[in-house]
Amino acid sequence: MTDNKKKPEWVPENASNGFTTEIVKGIDQNNASGSARKFVKKKGRTTEEYAQGIRNGNRTILAQAITLVESNAKRHEEQAQAVINEILPYTGNSIRIGITGVPGAGKSTFIESFGSYLCEQGHRVAVLAVDPSSSVTGGSILGDKTRMETLARNKNAFIRPSPSGGTLGGVNRKTRETILLCEAAGFDVILVETIGVGQSEVVVRSMVDFFLLLVLTGAGDELQGMKKGVMELADAILINKADGDNRQRAKIARAEYNRILHYLQPATKGWSSKAYTASALYHEGMEEMWKIILRFVETTKESGAFTERRNAQTKDWIHAMIKDYLETSFFSHPSIKTKLPTLENKVVQGELNVTTAVKELINLFEA
Repeated sequence: MTDNKKKPEWVPENASNGFTTEIVKGIDQNNASGSARKFVKKKGRTTEEYAQGIRNGNRTILAQAITLVESNAKRHEEQAQAVINEILPYTGNSIRIGITGVPGAGKSTFIESFGSYLCEQGHRVAVLAVDPSSSVTGGSILGDKTRMETLARNKNAFIRPSPSGGTLGGVNRKTRETILLCEAAGFDVILVETIGVGQSEVVVRSMVDFFLLLVLTGAGDELQGMKKGVMELADAILINKADGDNRQRAKIARAEYNRILHYLQPATKGWSSKAYTASALYHEGMEEMWKIILRFVETTKESGAFTERRNAQTKDWIHAMIKDYLETSFFSHPSIKTKLPTLENKVVQGELNVTTAVKELINLFEA
């Protein structure tokens, strides 16, 4: 039946998700009678609304701000940077902890157990868990919330699974900005989980204060397969799953790792990296690990190494953004987009060498 009542063209109303909305009168094409139908058009938040909501600890607005930061759209990028500038004075007051480990080491279980312990101690914990994006489809599983159900329900915790977007080591290029947003929202412990492959450990090391490496019990084959470079980045090594029949093997592994760490250059000036055991499944060793991290922060702040690292990371961030901008500008340049396929084909066919092709493209870009 056709609704003959006159309806206003625009009817403002507040949506339940906090966005300002407008109701637009439209026509339902599936309705033969041509009766009017409402369509909701969402209006984005202002920069001030984002900044105020984040500072008030509004989790919904925080999540929306992170989505804004992760967007590659130009209009989103400009507002995201404006939001970052607004909240910048309220950042830097957290302990940033990077967590990596071999597949099967129990990273998600450890983070849930460790994060829950910290929440019980009155801390507010943000978990930035980066899922690998498919190099074929660009999609990712984003399953960390399902693996950390208990922590996800804790009112003092915030879990943000983000697709890596194919960036180096599976760490989203916007993770640094996300850390700042979480700090401004009042989270005093930030846990950044890597996917544990490639160069992700190096990337995360460049944005956290304390770097924790999780390994499995049994120091034999696992120890031989462990990259020396990864161990040199770690401020502590935690042998997880040290329970049941694994307890004794975990103790042996701890001794082996400590022997190796003794001969490696310390990851942080003035700090001696050591190996420890824990059972995340049974919530054992969480208190000890937190005490170690607090001792690390105290020691490095007294020596000045803490501030030095933060300052160096800021410089690294500047350089990373410059590289990202130059790469984007290069490949989006009209002349490059036109010429690149032709030169690629010539190189593949053996008609042109790589160096000459690259120089020609750079000359086009700089012209």
